[in-house]
Amino acid sequence: MAPLKILICGGGCAGPSLAFWLARVGHHVTIVERFPALRASGAQIDIRAQGIEVIKRMGLIDVVRSKLVDEVGMSMVDTHNTTKATVLANKTGKGGQTASAEYEIMRGDLVRILYDATKDNVEYIFGVTVEHFEQYEDHVEVHFSDGRTDTFDLLVGADGQGSRIRKAIMPPDAPEPYRRLGVYFSYWFVPRTEVDDNLFKVYHCPGGRAVVSRSHSPTESQAYFVFKDDSEETRSLFRAPIEQQKEYLEQKFRGAGWQTDRFIEGMKTTDNFYCQEIVQVRTDTWYKNRVVLLGDAGYCPSPLSAMGTTASFVGAYVLAGEINRNSEDLPQAFANYEKALRPFVDELQNINLKLVLGLGLPQTQLAISILQAAVWLFCFLRIPQLIHKYTSDDVGDWKLPDYSDVRQNQ
Repeated sequence: MAPLKILICGGGCAGPSLAFWLARVGHHVTIVERFPALRASGAQIDIRAQGIEVIKRMGLIDVVRSKLVDEVGMSMVDTHNTTKATVLANKTGKGGQTASAEYEIMRGDLVRILYDATKDNVEYIFGVTVEHFEQYEDHVEVHFSDGRTDTFDLLVGADGQGSRIRKAIMPPDAPEPYRRLGVYFSYWFVPRTEVDDNLFKVYHCPGGRAVVSRSHSPTESQAYFVFKDDSEETRSLFRAPIEQQKEYLEQKFRGAGWQTDRFIEGMKTTDNFYCQEIVQVRTDTWYKNRVVLLGDAGYCPSPLSAMGTTASFVGAYVLAGEINRNSEDLPQAFANYEKALRPFVDELQNINLKLVLGLGLPQTQLAISILQAAVWLFCFLRIPQLIHKYTSDDVGDWKLPDYSDVRQNQ
């Protein structure tokens, strides 16, 4: 098998995960990342289900465990910080998970782990992205933002839910790839205070709004604002300058209670602000000739599913396995990848998120009180413990394939 020359666009979690497997078996891999340096930052993410097994197969489980956030569960609170219900995390290593997973980690720490595991045999180019490309029968010609041109055997779009690679391979008359949920979320870091602890705290306020805090270090906590809004005006706002986004959020949440005003003050000076519309990415196909999509670029399940990182790790493993088995017939490799992974992705994306959002972001104080009472009863009846004991964290009946050929040097 002749080694392939592979370009991956995107240096977050999905791209380096794929590079890890491909470089291990001798392929020549380059990752281009539009940020000028490694973007080892971001909010708290989790690894669940079959994604944990992929981490184990990578041999990275111990280093990932060493960086986990010490979060013991999720708690609903009222404006006085009084706990209404608490669902503890399942830390047993088996059984179903709850809102706070066993493997909670800061995105920056996971990105750094993947970079350290690949930097010696993968070429990283920062501050550059793919401007456009042309496909030929035996190669892809790629034109970069710095004016360079190079050829590769294949191009992987791992450039997130707003993927430019996806846009370039979709037909002009293809339907919009986004399933819009009418929900937005934003996060930033604030100084930690005595109110913050190792619980994932959720405060609901009327109008389909929620305020969340999570603490990941002795000095910092994460603040999140989540809200429902179906208007086109709001959708366009989050393409506006950051200061305009912050002003909108201040107007939306000022005076809502609990720690909201403290979080707004922290938002004004933070260096870690991020805001986005929550969507799913759904496309009829994940590849065209020698270009293929990975992770959020092809099948973002939405942050509300808590499965985006898992989907990226699982997708990277399956794609690497099929490329390695079919290196002389890449369209067949990509077809096999989609056939193998599509049932897994369908399971992730077929969750009734509209129902979840309707229940999880109540419009009235009465509905909030009912939700809190329902979760309290859920815990009083020890249903979380039954979930831990009698259910699996795996996604449906889907089995992770065994690509022993890409694991041979482990």
